[in-house]
Amino acid sequence: MAFYHRLGKIPPKRHTQFRQPDGSLYKEELVSSKGFSGIYSILYHIYNPNQVLEIQRPKPYHWEIAKDYGLRQTHLNTSEVKSTGTDYLHARRILMKNKDVMMGICMPENHNMDYYFKNADGDEAIFVHEGSGQLISQFGKLDIEAGDYIVIPRTTIYRFKWKKGPIKLLIIESASPIETVKRYRNEVGQLLEHSPYCERDIKIPDKLILEKEKGEHLVQIKKHDQLHQYVYNHSPFDIVGWDGYLYPYALSIKNFEPITGRIHQPPPVHQTFQAAGFVICSFVPRLFDYHPLSIPAPYNHSNIDSDEVLYYVDGDFMSRKGIDRGSFTIHTGGLPHGPHPGMVEKSIGASKTEETAVMLDTFSPLYLTQDALRYVDKNYPMSWTEK
Repeated sequence: MAFYHRLGKIPPKRHTQFRQPDGSLYKEELVSSKGFSGIYSILYHIYNPNQVLEIQRPKPYHWEIAKDYGLRQTHLNTSEVKSTGTDYLHARRILMKNKDVMMGICMPENHNMDYYFKNADGDEAIFVHEGSGQLISQFGKLDIEAGDYIVIPRTTIYRFKWKKGPIKLLIIESASPIETVKRYRNEVGQLLEHSPYCERDIKIPDKLILEKEKGEHLVQIKKHDQLHQYVYNHSPFDIVGWDGYLYPYALSIKNFEPITGRIHQPPPVHQTFQAAGFVICSFVPRLFDYHPLSIPAPYNHSNIDSDEVLYYVDGDFMSRKGIDRGSFTIHTGGLPHGPHPGMVEKSIGASKTEETAVMLDTFSPLYLTQDALRYVDKNYPMSWTEK
């Protein structure tokens, strides 16, 4: 998130001597994007961040694309899934991907992580469908709850600490930076008055978690379809202070203010984040259109250059039948899609909707993974047929 933040102790001038109580230097680390041309933060370590105790054998971490799936509208019925694995990394199940983005679900049985994780491949936007707790990173503690988008810049070292109860996460991993929407910002990066959210809505790390004790600490690093196993003799959370513009943050979908009009508004009014090759949109409870002859249900639409994914979070999904919370629909470029039969007439006269959904729109074709095939609703492509 492009506004300045600082936590802990930092020297008055960067790249100058900053000494520990014993007289030794704190170890300065610049974490930068786009080489030295993008946003960055400067962290101050007790220990040398380069000092590795052991590099263990990497583990495969890859999702194969399903072959010969064909061109069809798709419903992934993941609504009844209760668990996808034991711990956070093994529970991440990527269901669709292309060169720009991957999307999937994560429902871990274990609430805490006994290791640290660093994604060196991409930025992450993690939507918390169910669960609450904390994201703890080098940048400090970030409280999270159901409805939050958590945006985590690549190379951030973190772990989750969850409270009791079910955990259901929507995982989006991007090959490019995940950013606030450019048209919502002025020339210095401040969110404009017409933006559907502002800086007050954004939660940022509020307290450093300092771990000084030495001992073996495992950091699993995702890079090039593998989990690389790095063991250090100190915690990566040895940060006494940092400042800058690059850090994880959270935005609740409940704080996204919908844009409405006299007639049906197109999906770009729901845009929440942008990246190279895709956008993320939020559909939230809102008043319907107020033209006297308005049709609240969306019109039929042909995607000629994008694939559209909807993840259904909660409420009554007024344009679809047979879709439950926690499922996906994927409407591909090359085919028209629109409301199911009867849903247009049903929507006329309605004053509002209580639906909540997350949408991913990509500008290159998405491909299902082998893991996704088990959830395919084979009847969905024919669900527009009048009976």
